[in-house]
Formats: sequence, C-alpha cells, structure tokens
Amino acid sequence: MSGDPRLAGRCAEAACRACGESGLLPVVDLGCLPLADALLTAEQLERPEPRYPLEVAFAPGCALLQILETVPPEVLFDRDYPYYSSFSETILAHARANALELIEARRLGAGSLVVELASNDGYLLRTFVERGIPVLGIDPAPGPAGAAAAAGIRTRCAFFTRDLARDLVAEGFRADVVIGNNVLAHVADTGGFLDGIAWLLNDDGVAVIEVPYVRDLIERNEFDTIYHEHLCYFSATALARLLGRHGLVLHDVRRLPVHDGSLRLYAGKAGTPAAPVRALLEEEAALGMDGHAYYRDFAVRVERAARALRERLADLKRGGARLAAYGAAAKGATLLNYAGIGAETLDFVVDRNVHKQGRYMPGVRLPIRDPAELLARQPDYVLLLAWNFRDEILAQQAEYRQRGGRFVVPIPAPEIV
Repeated sequence: MSGDPRLAGRCAEAACRACGESGLLPVVDLGCLPLADALLTAEQLERPEPRYPLEVAFAPGCALLQILETVPPEVLFDRDYPYYSSFSETILAHARANALELIEARRLGAGSLVVELASNDGYLLRTFVERGIPVLGIDPAPGPAGAAAAAGIRTRCAFFTRDLARDLVAEGFRADVVIGNNVLAHVADTGGFLDGIAWLLNDDGVAVIEVPYVRDLIERNEFDTIYHEHLCYFSATALARLLGRHGLVLHDVRRLPVHDGSLRLYAGKAGTPAAPVRALLEEEAALGMDGHAYYRDFAVRVERAARALRERLADLKRGGARLAAYGAAAKGATLLNYAGIGAETLDFVVDRNVHKQGRYMPGVRLPIRDPAELLARQPDYVLLLAWNFRDEILAQQAEYRQRGGRFVVPIPAPEIV
C-alpha cells in the first residue's frame, strides 16, 4: 500500500532515475516478489528463490513513475532469459507494419542503416533484411541474440550504453533509424542509453521508441505490468522532459493498442514537436498526470482487484471446477504472486514459447506446459495471464472453447468469457 510509512521513508531517500532529484512520493508497494522472468527448472525447486522489493514511486520534479529497486541487468537478462518475441503473432504483425511504414516514410534502401536496441530474436529487423536494408541488432540476452544471428540478422550480444554507441561510431556505424521497442523502461542508466541514441543517430536520423503508456496502466488498473524488469512507467510529459535532457526532441507521438496501451515516439536531434505531441501534453496536464494526486488511489484499486480475482477463482474451485492458466508471462508472475494465487487454485500454466515449457513459474512454482494440455486435460476455466494478447489467444483456443472451456480475464476486473 502507498500509505506505509516505511515506503514513504524509502522514497524520501531515493533519487529519481531520470532527473536525479530526491523527494520521491509513494504510489504502491507490491511486496517482496521473485523476478518475473526467472522461470525455474526442476532442480531449482529445491532451492529458495531470490526476492526483491517491488515498490513504485512518483518523481514530482519530472513526472516519472518508477520502481525503487534496481536488480543488476546481468541478473535479469542472463543466459536463461526466456522471452522470444517471435512466438506472438500479434507482435510479429505489429513489428512488420512498423518496419514497412519506416521503409516508405524514410525512403530506406541499401545505403541506409537501421539499428534496433533490444532486438531480441530479430523479429522486427527481418523485414528490413528481406528488402536489402542493412541492419544491426543489439541485445544482451544470449539466447534471443543467438537466434537472431542464426537467422542471418547481424546482431551484437551486448547492453546498449553510451560507451557502446561511441565504439560503434568509431567502427563506422551511423544510424538513419534507431528502434527501441519496450526497452527504455528496462534500462537502469536511462541517461546513458539516450545519450547513446543521440550519439549513434545521423543528424537527420530518427529514433522510434515504444513504451507502455502509464495512463493505460493507471486507468485500467494494469498493476501486473509492474515488475523488476520495468524500472520506469512513462507518460508523454515525462518522456518529453527526459529526451530533452539528452539532446533529443520529441517530434511526434502515437497512442497504440499493442500491449493494451502503448506510446510510439519519434525523436531526433533537432526540430520542434508536432501537433500530436502538443495535444497529448495538454491532455495529460488537464488530467493532472504531472502530479502525484493522479496516482493517489492506485494502491487501493490494486488491492481491491487482486482480492476480487482471488475470491472469484476460489469460488470456482469450491464449486468443483478445474482451473489452469495461459501465459507464463512476466505480468502473470506479478499477478499470481501479489494476489497469492498458486497450486491451491491452478493446476498448471500453458505457453506457446517452447523455451518456457518444462519450467515452473517463479514464486508460485506452477508447471509450464504446451497449450495442447488444454485439450488433453480440458480444465473448466483458464486464467488468462497474458490478457494483453486476449484476441490472439482466444482465437487460437477456439476448439477448447467449443468444448465448453472458458477463460477468466483478470484485468481490469475479473471477467469470464
């Protein structure tokens, strides 16, 4: 809860990740949770898991929502990092549309260079490669980076930093487009990351950055989007101020439905904000998003939503229903661990990502299986942990639903479909 005096004390001692000012204000404390993507092997079930505080605070000086704890990136994105973007048809379609639009709008060709930060398994860069446009992917996770390289996508397995950007420029790299989708929130050295983008870009180049939109998180009560990999939660107001401190101008912005609410930013080294930027900044100011009051009741709503979900599932279980879950996603780990939903309620979790199958969910230690288990075992209800891909998953599971199976969508409030 945000009213905990201990959280208030920790906030007062902390410095903002973006502007460095002290005096952060408490928003919500989700407890001491395991790392959301640290899926367990059978051998690891015998050992205790590391847990870290998951506390969220607001910086009044620059309007940035952020967590207080910084888990070392080498721990978060290690050799076992399990996220591979190519397993989601929604993400593949979204990435391809983005790439094709950039190719046309920026007139990219054989003499251009597109650099993607956190390029994962090359899911986005492949569209540029298919059209003969030079690319460079940068990703710190050996598994996804190796998969990209094996697919013929030039990839460097490293964290993108100010120093790496300077090294790349010294090697002759200058980017016409730098893409960073769902990575800015993961970066501990936010300033160094943005300085690196400014250093790597051509003078007339564009940085295209996507982030989950904090407005959707708050208004739709998407508290499970909060986990240790996500250090920051951005508004357009916070982003415009942050970019400006590192030599970048926010030229344009779009609201996107992907991940149930995101922003796509277009930034460069010079120029002025376009009308959509000015309009969104004015809209956020009218909503009070640059102040702490906007976030004041979030903790109460989070606790209420978790309790409602826990009670709804318990009622189904008491009625004799068999329950499973879909999506061994990071957001699912936050939801299950914060709400206290585990093996007493759910029998197993399924996920299409073969790198997750055979592992166990952190904290609650539920086994992760192939989605074929839903037809093999036909549970009565499936908790949709990956609710941000609701339409895709419901379409994939048409046969399970035709047999009478139903899904429980947890966010923003429990709904049975």
